[in-house]
Amino acid sequence: ELPEDCHQLFLAGQQSSGVFQVQPAGSQPFKVYCDMTVEGGWTVIQRRTDGSVDFDQLWDAYKNGFGDLHGDFWLGLEKIHHLVQEGRYNLLIEMEDWEGNSQVVQFIFSLGGESTAYTLNLLGPLSGELENAIGDFRQLPFSTRDRDHDLKADTNCAKHLSGGWWFSTCGHANLNGKYFRSIPRQRHERKQGIFWKTWKGRYYPLKSTTMKIQSAALEAEP
Repeated sequence: ELPEDCHQLFLAGQQSSGVFQVQPAGSQPFKVYCDMTVEGGWTVIQRRTDGSVDFDQLWDAYKNGFGDLHGDFWLGLEKIHHLVQEGRYNLLIEMEDWEGNSQVVQFIFSLGGESTAYTLNLLGPLSGELENAIGDFRQLPFSTRDRDHDLKADTNCAKHLSGGWWFSTCGHANLNGKYFRSIPRQRHERKQGIFWKTWKGRYYPLKSTTMKIQSAALEAEP
């Protein structure tokens, strides 16, 4: 019997990080990268480190996932939805700039299925030093360049910013933007990068990001 997620693997005694097979309830088995260095075992859903994978992908790619679980990848909205189901989950976002500084943001969320355009529901307070850069919206559907669900009427944010994301208007955050190995001179290019507005601003492309999830129910356990 396969574990449902990385936390179950952790409880079963798996102490080292790596790629493992999981099977959430009602889902086919699939592989995930488990980060066991953080307390309790976390399932990684996104990683950007070197620009080796193009994140300017269409809806089906974001739905099913792309990249290399050992390197840069997007796990896939359908898999993330199976992992989260109707539950409350912690989303931990780790970001690094080009000067060696890092920031961590964490909040509680749930994720709707494809019929809701994989709407991200913010359920709990943001922790970490940064303000929320998702915007003041409790619910955000996912957008790609071929499926525009953002809240900005006259603009396709995913096309404008070169990557799929839970966009409100285009300016708050995009961790799936274009990877720049150095900071471009042109401002209009820079805004297509990986950014989190309340940390380095909208025109600073970040060096690396990781997004990982774990059930929020664990915090309630004695």
